[in-house]
Amino acid sequence: MLRPGDVVVASVQFTDTGDVKARPAVVLFEEHGNVVVAGVTSNLRMRGVPLSRSEGALKDSVIKLNYIFTISGEVVSRVVFHLSREKKMLVFDELTRRLGGLKS
Repeated sequence: MLRPGDVVVASVQFTDTGDVKARPAVVLFEEHGNVVVAGVTSNLRMRGVPLSRSEGALKDSVIKLNYIFTISGEVVSRVVFHLSREKKMLVFDELTRRLGGLKS
């Protein structure tokens, strides 16, 4: 079972090309075999929550909170590492800030 904060490698289909590639993602939550994730990129110019090699990432990266999608748990090939409590709180706080417009 996957846990919120797991950084996984999953087979992801890109909407613009239809190609399927193994990509890292952060698990936000899992329910009934569906896993809601935020994409991770090594493109440091992207906006999001930074993730460093010292934290367990293969490369310095960014958790892209503007790229959230649902995958089947079956396409997850492995868990790479788990985010620290502090990093999970940063992700939560940033998601909450961005979703704040739903309250009005």
